[in-house]
Amino acid sequence: MQFLLPFLLVGLGSMFGGVSRYGMTLLTQNVSAFSLPYGTLVSNLAGCLVIGLIAGFSGRSELLSTEMRLLLATGFCGGFTTMSSFIYELGQFVQDKEYFFASTYFVATLAGAGLAFALGLMISASMMR
Repeated sequence: MQFLLPFLLVGLGSMFGGVSRYGMTLLTQNVSAFSLPYGTLVSNLAGCLVIGLIAGFSGRSELLSTEMRLLLATGFCGGFTTMSSFIYELGQFVQDKEYFFASTYFVATLAGAGLAFALGLMISASMMR
């Protein structure tokens, strides 16, 4: 039964991550600035921040067990963030010849994700002092 625990933790985390991503989509569906898919954008950026925190805490301490990392990083963040939705939505902009929105969304997602991850690392480092 012990060999099933990692699968159960990842599955449970993924379920909560996916439900949270759907909730984020519902919360942001009426945001009209730039007509970007804000639910996916916010989920991806927030997920990168969270996984940055997890990586920072895991690398500097024993605060998070292997099981908690499976639940939170692999499970929750894996279900909460989504490259497939990002690529699909980006493709829709390109198909509709909305190149400005495609470029804005692409840069905001990738630059924002990198910055959010770095911020998570910095926050975890400052909390560990």
